[in-house]
Amino acid sequence: MTDMALLHPLALRQGWRVTSGAAAVVLYSMVSCASMGEAPSSPVQLVDIKVGERHSCVLTAAAGVKCWGNNHDGQLGDGTHADHGTPVNVVGLTSGVKAISAGWRHTCAVTTADRVVCWGNNHDGQLGDGTRVDRKKPEDVLGLMSAITALATGERHTCALTTSGGVKCWGNNHDGELGDGTKVDRVTPLDVVGLTSGVTAISAGWRHTCALTTAGGVKCWGNNHDGQLGDGTETDRQTPVDVAGLSSGVTAISARWRHTCALTTAGGVKCWGGNHDGQLGDRTGIDRKAPVDVVMVPGRSIAIAAGGQHTCAMDSKTITCWGENEDGQLGDGTFKNSLTVKSESD
Repeated sequence: MTDMALLHPLALRQGWRVTSGAAAVVLYSMVSCASMGEAPSSPVQLVDIKVGERHSCVLTAAAGVKCWGNNHDGQLGDGTHADHGTPVNVVGLTSGVKAISAGWRHTCAVTTADRVVCWGNNHDGQLGDGTRVDRKKPEDVLGLMSAITALATGERHTCALTTSGGVKCWGNNHDGELGDGTKVDRVTPLDVVGLTSGVTAISAGWRHTCALTTAGGVKCWGNNHDGQLGDGTETDRQTPVDVAGLSSGVTAISARWRHTCALTTAGGVKCWGGNHDGQLGDRTGIDRKAPVDVVMVPGRSIAIAAGGQHTCAMDSKTITCWGENEDGQLGDGTFKNSLTVKSESD
């Protein structure tokens, strides 16, 4: 839902239809993000979309995966290194998939048979197959004995949420983003210290990771150069720490690049971390080491999405975005950064 909220301004211009209150998008042209060709007579229904550095993937209503964009490291999963301007099927995943996640240059999926597969860049072991070899098509992640309900992919690391509420991570660990108490890269999954149960959602940023607990609290670990862990410091953490003031009352989280945001039970949004372009929404350009309220988000937000250096929130009818806008990512018709929120109604 969060990624669709982020793309909604583009959707309004390119022929997407967002179904209010449902995690479904109808795309009148599967290639409308890449070209402006004629729309097909029959829309393709999608249930999720994820974006990496320069590639995008969708989960279709038929439980298949399609990807397009940069394929330098095999992140499209079609068995080649050829870039594609239109969606292509991921090898072996035309059906039977229930969740997807896209990292910087790698992609992962959870199948209905509870297999976790990844493909693309594997320089730091982020595919979890026990090697550091890039893969052009999906390979099984090793050592996941529990069923997985969700995935989170960062720049070069991957995390999984188990059905028992535990978190496992693998890949790059330069800043402690795997949460295992070390800074050693891992080519297969390991438990995050202290989070073998009690977690309902996970989100991965550039080199940090966050978890939402069953109590409605938020814990983060990894890189903290801009305060994105929210513990009141700028000290990297190799194990999870509590986000200041958010021990309860949170319903969703989103981490990306070097900032993190949370959606509260009251429908408000709080953010922390890097704020060079106003991505925290507090009308300043000052980095924050603890959560601050986003100013004047209209309505009651139901979803959030943190981007590279911008953020968006969605209520039942409106997308609100703030932060960097050099490529028009705020969807307000300009290319000017904004320290204040910009809204676009459905």
